[in-house]
Amino acid sequence: MKINILHRMVMALVISTLSLAGFSTAADGQREPQDEQKEQNRDQHEKQQEQKQPQKQQQQERVQNKSEQQQQEQKQKQDQQQRERVQQKSDQDQKQQQQRVQQQQQQQERVQRQSEQNQNQQRAQQQQRQDQNQQQKQQQRLSQQQQQKLISQQQQRVAQYRQHLEQQDRLAQQNAAQLQQQKRVAQYRFQEQYLERVRQQQIHLRDDRFDYDRDPYFFTPPIYRYNRGGHYYETNEYGAKTLRQAVNYGYEEGFRAGKADRDDRWGSNYKDSYAYRDANYGYSGYYVDRSDYNYYFREGFRRGYEDGYNSRYQYGRFTSGNYSILNTILSQILNFQALR
Repeated sequence: MKINILHRMVMALVISTLSLAGFSTAADGQREPQDEQKEQNRDQHEKQQEQKQPQKQQQQERVQNKSEQQQQEQKQKQDQQQRERVQQKSDQDQKQQQQRVQQQQQQQERVQRQSEQNQNQQRAQQQQRQDQNQQQKQQQRLSQQQQQKLISQQQQRVAQYRQHLEQQDRLAQQNAAQLQQQKRVAQYRFQEQYLERVRQQQIHLRDDRFDYDRDPYFFTPPIYRYNRGGHYYETNEYGAKTLRQAVNYGYEEGFRAGKADRDDRWGSNYKDSYAYRDANYGYSGYYVDRSDYNYYFREGFRRGYEDGYNSRYQYGRFTSGNYSILNTILSQILNFQALR
């Protein structure tokens, strides 16, 4: 009996164990489809996530690109505005500069016009004073006796000068021959031109018929005095004009002589020139003594020779095809002093 009970208990235990095993197997069988479903769901979710990730990234890139584009457009807009402001500022500055330049030009023109008006006024006043002085001088005519004295001196001057011109021909020929021996071609050519001008002057003197009675020199009183060699001499405006002409003619001939020696590559020596020793070109025999004319001609010649030889214009200038001495130098040489 005890054996049966034990046997039944063993059987019950076996059956219970088997039942538990079957339940566990059935439970496992039920869990397997659920796990697979979950796995599939997880895989599907991951795939969805993987699919969503590029889309999200693309969306972010599009947003970023759009933002960068907007920033770039904004920057371009700002740059354009900046350039427009700079251009506008430059235009304003240029306009202001043009206005300033125009104002300066207008101011200069006003100053120049005012200066010209003042100069014209001064010249008009000076001319008026000169006219008044001239009228006073004409009213203060020389006496008949003084006029006759001047006429007599003048006639004697002309006669002596004509004799002097005839004697100069021989000296000119000797000097020309010497220049040819020295092969100074340019200086020889200059001397021939100088002599031709003197010959034309001689022809004019021979044909001249001077009217002493109507020439104002002979009844106009002296208004200047000048110093030569420590002695003072007086002359009127006509004599002063002749002496000015002497200096200018001397400068012109001296410049040509100096240039000729430079072209010949000859040493500088203005006293060696025939024109300097002659010093009569431009002298007609009237108004001043020949010695005075020769002196001032040589003063101009020396300065002109230095300018011509050194190829410069320290004492004179070249205008309208002619050489002439500077007015300041001319005034220093003559140093006229007004008598009244």
